[in-house]
Amino acid sequence: MARSEGDSWDLASSVGATATMVAAGRAIATNAEHPLFDDPFAAPLVRAVGIEAFTLMVDGTIDIAAIAPEGAAQVKSNIDEMAVRTKFFDDYFVNAGASGVRQAVILAAGLDARAYRLPWADGTVVYEVDQPDVIEFKTRTLADLGASPTAERRTVPIDLREDWPAAMRAAGLDPERPTAWCAEGLLIYLPQEAQDRLFDNIHELSAPGSTVATEFVPGMRDFDPEKARAAADTFARLGLEMDMPSLIYHGERTSAADYLSAKGWQMTGVPRTELFASYGLPTPEFGDRDVLGEIVYISGALP
Repeated sequence: MARSEGDSWDLASSVGATATMVAAGRAIATNAEHPLFDDPFAAPLVRAVGIEAFTLMVDGTIDIAAIAPEGAAQVKSNIDEMAVRTKFFDDYFVNAGASGVRQAVILAAGLDARAYRLPWADGTVVYEVDQPDVIEFKTRTLADLGASPTAERRTVPIDLREDWPAAMRAAGLDPERPTAWCAEGLLIYLPQEAQDRLFDNIHELSAPGSTVATEFVPGMRDFDPEKARAAADTFARLGLEMDMPSLIYHGERTSAADYLSAKGWQMTGVPRTELFASYGLPTPEFGDRDVLGEIVYISGALP
């Protein structure tokens, strides 16, 4: 279903299903021979959502090579990329805590379980921002599992198209103290103007010493919806009916690194292939199925 103004979703539909897809990737990457991270909550959360194909994948009861042999390498590369991406943002938060930052914000948190699994520094408050139904589902499911946050967790159940900065302040965020911001896997679901507005708000809420991490996806500039649908054929054959081209916003897009640098932030970017090499993983084998281009992982700080 295509996006529309004011659209909403749960974790089994539209944009919400992509959060479940990410959690499935984290669950599978956790069970790798030499995992880059440990997320014991990803698989139970995926099972609780109930999308059959994702459940079969995390349970290891679906043979991708048999169903879609030509796409097996692509699926492995997708899982490896999720491992690299998760490790990047995990390290980002841990390093922010080591530098003294005690406020962390996860925007569009989805099924992100970092508030429950990372070794947060004492006194850290983790804010999770997402749609109310998404927040409620994750909170209830993790409580039923007996999970406890490893930091003080505060949920902010609001759509990012609404006045989320006011909701953050109401939840206790102190703009006079440094904050570590994370916008992981979010920007492609925002139009350019909404992306700029997001970083305007982050800047306004950030004291010196604040940090930010996100990605830049250059492939959005020349995105080809039909090529993307062809590349996703493997997932369709596994029973997944998500039409990614209808969920994202493509076209000319400014890198968050450039946008925030103009506001005085000190930003750096690491291309995907460099992260793969630094974490000891082979370069992904997407071939002509690589519709997103060389993703750049971005982080920086406000002096």
